[in-house]
Amino acid sequence: MAASPAKKRPTVRDVAEVAGVSRGTVSRVINGGHWVSDDARKAVESAIKKTGYSLNQHARSLATGRSNSIAFLLTEPQHLLFEDPTFSILLRSCAEVLGDREMPMLLMVSGTEKERKRNTEYIASGHVDGVIVVSSHKDNPVIADLIAKGIPTVSCGAPLGFEDQIGYVSIDESGSARRMVDYLKSKYQTVGIVTGPLDTPGGVQRLEGYRLAMGDDYDESLVAHGDYSRASGALAVRELVARRPDIDAVFVASDLMAAGAIAALHDLGKNIPGDIAVTGFDDHALAASTTPPLTTMRQPFERIAHEVVRLLMGVIEGEEHATVILPAQLVERESA
Repeated sequence: MAASPAKKRPTVRDVAEVAGVSRGTVSRVINGGHWVSDDARKAVESAIKKTGYSLNQHARSLATGRSNSIAFLLTEPQHLLFEDPTFSILLRSCAEVLGDREMPMLLMVSGTEKERKRNTEYIASGHVDGVIVVSSHKDNPVIADLIAKGIPTVSCGAPLGFEDQIGYVSIDESGSARRMVDYLKSKYQTVGIVTGPLDTPGGVQRLEGYRLAMGDDYDESLVAHGDYSRASGALAVRELVARRPDIDAVFVASDLMAAGAIAALHDLGKNIPGDIAVTGFDDHALAASTTPPLTTMRQPFERIAHEVVRLLMGVIEGEEHATVILPAQLVERESA
């Protein structure tokens, strides 16, 4: 019995015939949609679905000189990808946005010098078209390497030391912190802060917002420092309570640190918010699960991801780098 002939794979010509456009128009839609009307783009997208056409990514890369993929580069130790919810939320959000563009995303971690060198060499070899840098410490050597090699790069958060050299998307760190502290001052007498690392934009600018809100009431004895980890939040709030027994509210510069602070205060026999109010920053799922649920500033993570990808695509296409600053939202819960 003769075997059935293999079904012919749909081609660009097939898509063009079904869409009623030229092969050049189909090619332009496939390669980003530049100089194509909305009607033509919709017709091509519909024809792609009808014909079952799938792009030969290798052939496209050879034709365009691009990999059609993006790197998500976390410049922190690997364990923080799983410990700090911020990173996993941004990872998922950026992957979803790029997925809508049919672009794969590579996860890369550069928490050590060896990882930094290996990843930079891989990126510079043309395996990705651009890089989303996440968690930028001041004068980050990873960003310096990417700039030196001319790699299109956009940062989640202000890239301290490189603000005028690459684009970035950030929330209004200082203004958001100031709003939270104003909220606490309207309800409590003595407001302290647990900061993030002071070589990060969140660490520096959230402390700045606290300082501005406190005005003449600013006192160094009400300031303790953390590193965004749960353990550091616990240690810092214990330090504040020991140093300032009169403290009745504390703004903690991340939800993860705030969760650690709440646990430590419970261990000290403190009632929250009766003895001391606690607020955070980020609004992960973690914030609603603490006891009591955490008052916090909500970062618009999905919006951040959309803007980061949009800016990066622009840089890849030759546009100048740009900056987008987004507002955060105060979310009131039972902790303050």
